[in-house]
Amino acid sequence: MATEVSFSIETPGGPREVTVAYERVGTGEPLLLLHGIGHYWQAWAPVIPVLAAERDVIAIDLPGFGASPALPDGVAYDLPTVTATLGSFCAALGIERPHVAGNSLGGLLALELGREKLVRSVTALSPGGFWSQAERLYAFGTLRAMRQGARALPVPAIERLARSAAGRAALTSTIYARPGRRSADAVVAETLALRHAPGFVQTLAAGLEVQFTDDVPDIPVTVAWGTRDRLLLRRQGIRAKHAVPGARLVRLPGCGHVPMSDDPALVSRVILDTSR
Repeated sequence: MATEVSFSIETPGGPREVTVAYERVGTGEPLLLLHGIGHYWQAWAPVIPVLAAERDVIAIDLPGFGASPALPDGVAYDLPTVTATLGSFCAALGIERPHVAGNSLGGLLALELGREKLVRSVTALSPGGFWSQAERLYAFGTLRAMRQGARALPVPAIERLARSAAGRAALTSTIYARPGRRSADAVVAETLALRHAPGFVQTLAAGLEVQFTDDVPDIPVTVAWGTRDRLLLRRQGIRAKHAVPGARLVRLPGCGHVPMSDDPALVSRVILDTSR
């Protein structure tokens, strides 16, 4: 059962209270894990046991996803607001400059936390923000279709599909190269998380103009891309390397957009190597 913490953030309309759900396990230097749009902290479950052997792992549900409530009415889901919210979350837990690893939206947020000097290292797995206009339109259209599918299917149909390898592929092959590795329960849970996420629409809308073009100097940065990423194509990693020239660019062979399930050992090693 995830823990919750509430804290105040500054907004144009004054201080507002935000509540965030998170899981915390392990010992060592703090490591913050940030999931992608429509996902939840459990996306990291395949790698948490390895990471927790060496790190104090804090895996959070971003505001409006998983068990975290939506941001207060009128509070934007844009990059500056969510980045500042993550900084306030760390302060509320007494964590100063954690390492951070993020996937997709979480990877973009991780890079922004690095740019703002709020973290001590960044591992970004298929981060958003390095797309061309056509690539962004394709990715956002795919995400909307996934969300519509998750909302349209009756729960018994989702459960029935998740019981077979072919059904799990139908539900999740856009983000996993090896969907058969996901359990039926995990596929049902993440499909329902996508279905119910109150922050999905506003987060996607906030991404319409996002392009990450700034360097992230003075801290270790790794950008890692699955060779079978069907959502954010791996050539975007080359653009990330141009934007952040000091970053280490790593291929994740055989991995899809959410690589933590496709190759937990490799992803864990990349994160731990970056956060030494």
